[in-house]
Amino acid sequence: MNGGLLVAGTTSDAGKSVVTAGICRWLVRQGVKVAPFKAQNMSLNSFVTREGAEIGRAQAMQAQACRIEPTALMNPVLLKPGGEQSSQVVLLGKPVGELSARGYHGGRQQRLLGTVLDCLAELRGTYDAVICEGAGSPAEINLRRTDIVNMGIARRARLPVLVVGDIDRGGVFASFFGTVALLSPEDQELVAGFLVNKFRGDVGLLEPGLDMLRDLTGRRTYGVLPFRHGLGIDEEDGMGVPPRERSRAWGRVSLRGAVRESTVAPPVGADVLRVAVCAIPLMSNFTDVDALAAEPGVVVRFVDRPEELADADLVIVPGTRGTVRALRWLRERGLAEALARRAAEHRPVLGICGGFQILGEHIEDEVESRAGAVPGLGLLPVRVRFAREKTLARPSGQALGEPVDGYEIHHGVAAVHGGEPFLDGCRAGQTWGTHWHGSLESDGFRRAFLREVAAAAGRRFVPAPDTSFAALREEQLDRLGDLIEQHADTDALRRLIESGAPQGLPFIPPGAPA
Repeated sequence: MNGGLLVAGTTSDAGKSVVTAGICRWLVRQGVKVAPFKAQNMSLNSFVTREGAEIGRAQAMQAQACRIEPTALMNPVLLKPGGEQSSQVVLLGKPVGELSARGYHGGRQQRLLGTVLDCLAELRGTYDAVICEGAGSPAEINLRRTDIVNMGIARRARLPVLVVGDIDRGGVFASFFGTVALLSPEDQELVAGFLVNKFRGDVGLLEPGLDMLRDLTGRRTYGVLPFRHGLGIDEEDGMGVPPRERSRAWGRVSLRGAVRESTVAPPVGADVLRVAVCAIPLMSNFTDVDALAAEPGVVVRFVDRPEELADADLVIVPGTRGTVRALRWLRERGLAEALARRAAEHRPVLGICGGFQILGEHIEDEVESRAGAVPGLGLLPVRVRFAREKTLARPSGQALGEPVDGYEIHHGVAAVHGGEPFLDGCRAGQTWGTHWHGSLESDGFRRAFLREVAAAAGRRFVPAPDTSFAALREEQLDRLGDLIEQHADTDALRRLIESGAPQGLPFIPPGAPA
C-alpha cells in the first residue's frame, strides 16, 4: 500500500482534525504503517517534537493516533497569530519571522509549496499511507491561487479528497454541493465524496438526502458519524470563541480536546476542587488544563471577570502569544488586582509560560510586543527578558518529589532571584510559576500538586489514585478509530486511499470563477 488522502471540510471546525485522527487510528489497527500531515496550520496550541521542532498539537495527537513519534515533516508550516493582522511563521519547526496576512498570501505562501511537497513526499516514501488534513474550506476562492494546504497540494500530489461536513450546524447538503460547485474542473476531479459528522437521530431519515446528493454531484457519502459528547483531540486554537462563551461551553468539560467529561466520575474526597483559568488574549496551549479536568472532582472554568476568581481554589494564568498585551488586559479587567489579593492571602495561583512571565516583577520586551520595559504583577521574584531566539525544548525533572516531563515554547528568558525552586521557575508562598507546558500530564506530579492546592484552599479534596492521563488519551483515540470502523464504509475508504479518486467524476457548474 502506498496511498494518501486529503481530509477537507466544508468549514473550519467541521471535524477535519478528529476525522483525520480517527482514520489514522483505524488504519494502524489494520496493520497499516500510517502518518498524519498538515501542510499549513494556524494555531496557538503547539507542541515540541523530540528533535526540538514546533508543530501544531493536533498533528502531534494525530501522530499518537498512528502510534509514531511526531516530527516537523508532519506540519511543515505553522502560523502563530500575534494579533488580527500578523502571525509568526514557523517553518520546519523553527520561527523564521513575522508576516501580515497580506504579505503571506501575497507571495510567501506559494514559495513554501516546494518545501511542503518535499515533506509530504518524504512521508509517503516512509509510510504505507499518509492522511492529510486540509484547513478551513477548499472552496475559499479568494485564496485558491496561493493555496498550499487544500486543493493546491491535492492537485500537485494527486491526492483524493474527502469533504467533511458538520451536520449539527445545519445546511450540510448545501455546504457539500456548494463546496464542489465552487471548485475548478481540475480540482473537482479529485473530490471523491463526503463524510457527514455529528449526526443525531435516525440515519434512515438522512438517506434520501444522501441519495439526492449523489444524483446531483455524482459523488457518494463514505459515512455518517454520530454525535458523541466529549469527543475530540487537542484544539488547533481558541481564537474564535469569546471568553464568556468559553466559560459557558467549557465549564463542564476539559475543552473540546477533553479526554473525559467532569461529570463522569464523582470526587474521591468530600469536596470538589474549583479551577479558574484566566481567558487572556492570544491564549496559547490551553490544553495544559485538560489533565486537571480529567481528574474526578476537578471543575475547570474559563473566566474573564475578577469576581469569578472569588470561589476558585486554584487560578491559572495560562500561556499567551502576547504577554504584554495579556498583562494590560488583566489590569484593565481588574483581574490583576484580584490575583494580587489572592497571592497576599496565600491562595493558590499558577502561571504557565506567558502566565509565569506576567506574574514576575519586570518584563523587557523588544521582540514580541516591542513595548520595552514593562512592570509585571510582582507576585514572583522573576525578571524576564525577551530573546529573539525561541526556546524549544523537551525538559524532564522532578518537583514535589515526583518525576515531571514537559515542553517549552517561549521567547522570554526568566531570571529567578528568590523563592523556592519549581521546575524551571519558582514558587513564593502559594504562587507558582514555570515555563513548562504539559507538566500536569505527569500523573504523580499532578496528584502531588493538587494535594498542595487542596490543603492551601482548605478543601477535603483527594486526587484519584488511578487516573492515567496517557491511558485516557489512548482511550479517546480508540473511540475515534471505533467511529470510523463502525460508521464509515471502510472498504470503500481503503480503496480510495490506495487507488485515488474514482475516474469520470462529473463537473458541477459553475466551477471556480476565472
